[in-house]
Amino acid sequence: MDDEGVDKLNLAFAALADPTRRDLVARLSLGDATVNELAAPYGVSLQAISKHLKVLEAAGLVSRRREAQRRPVHLEAETFGLMLDWIQRYQRQAERRFQRLEDVLATMSETEPPSPPGVPTPHRKELP
Repeated sequence: MDDEGVDKLNLAFAALADPTRRDLVARLSLGDATVNELAAPYGVSLQAISKHLKVLEAAGLVSRRREAQRRPVHLEAETFGLMLDWIQRYQRQAERRFQRLEDVLATMSETEPPSPPGVPTPHRKELP
């Protein structure tokens, strides 16, 4: 990932650190909406919602366009794809580590018979 991609990723995660912005994104995932429509369920001013939208817009998560008298806000899927790729890369690494651990545990259970009930497990010799 180049520097520009890293910057976009940093801005996107920082923007989504705020619960109100995450809620706005969730509402926009259902469809485009105006600032008035987005502000309706909150007890805050239109300016406060606009400020949140500016942060989301700067992060590339939303965009606005003009349609006659309306300026609907639109969710931008491309930036979410960048975030998803980043998360999936680390998810795959974690899954590979878990698979290696499962392989080691499976090998250990094949080579060492279980202790009979009531018999304590012998201590292993520590390696030098």
